[in-house]
Amino acid sequence: MKLNIRYLLYKSKTNSSGKCPVRCRVTYHLKRKEFSTGLFIKPDNWNSKQQLVKPPEPDAEIINTRLSLIKTKINKAFLMLQVQEEHFTVADIYSTYKGEKRIKDYNTIEFFNRYLHKIRRLIGIDIQLETWKKFEYVKRHVQAFIKWQYKTNDYPLKELKQQFLVDLEYYLKVEKKLGQATINKAIQRFRKPVKIAVAEGFLDRDPFLLHKAKRVKKEIIFLSPEELKALENHEFVQLRLKFVKELFVFSCYTGLAYNELMLLESKHITKRFDGNLWIQMKRQKTSKELSIPLLPKALRILEMYKSEEGLVFPRTSNQNFYSKINLSSYSVFFPLFQVF
Repeated sequence: MKLNIRYLLYKSKTNSSGKCPVRCRVTYHLKRKEFSTGLFIKPDNWNSKQQLVKPPEPDAEIINTRLSLIKTKINKAFLMLQVQEEHFTVADIYSTYKGEKRIKDYNTIEFFNRYLHKIRRLIGIDIQLETWKKFEYVKRHVQAFIKWQYKTNDYPLKELKQQFLVDLEYYLKVEKKLGQATINKAIQRFRKPVKIAVAEGFLDRDPFLLHKAKRVKKEIIFLSPEELKALENHEFVQLRLKFVKELFVFSCYTGLAYNELMLLESKHITKRFDGNLWIQMKRQKTSKELSIPLLPKALRILEMYKSEEGLVFPRTSNQNFYSKINLSSYSVFFPLFQVF
């Protein structure tokens, strides 16, 4: 888009000397920015077509030189912004011309990466690695959506509108086959860096302020004592399925979440005041101290895997955990899949 610079006379502001102010109008991408040049001339001495002051205007040559200098500086500011290869507006051109510090115009994925880089340094301090990975996972979804919807690798942060979220939700539901609860969580995580952009002045307001997550009615599944007993007594031929069963049963008798089971170490097993073994560790999500007595069935499973030091259970990701199991072939595992 071509940059247009013109000078205009404001005859309605003519002063007592019969002179009116000269204003500069800069137009870029159909947006205008006007400002005062600080110069005054008589209307009859202005050549609008040539954009020059003509005699007999006193100091006509000096005024023309100053107008030419202003135009040159504006063009220089425009070229500087073009060299930076960033999205910019007419307001940015004016700010650069004035020598003012310009607030960087980020793209959406570019800013998301900036946010991820910052919070990565908080791993082990304020957040867990798994939390960071979830944000990274959402970023990849948003990046894929931008390529799918806009046929580009990134999207200007300042151009985000409510419709962006509507289209993103549609994409996650139709193209990625995600459930509504997962979509709600993904959008919640995507909005976090957007809110940071508002707080840091890169956005004037939250473009998704009116967004309301769709409610999901989730049925809470409980195992009956009979179902748990059936699972405990079921013998699997495959070692992987046996491991899954024992891990789940251990969770039932300790209340530990999956992530906590994967982080459970021998050092967390201690003998307490009653002479019995307890689990002493922090809840991953809340950092709350846990003190859990080891019941006989949990203790039996623990003895099968526990070593002198290091992790109690073999490390495996949640995704791999389920990808290796054909649940439809093992009806006894159906409650496990719903609960765990």
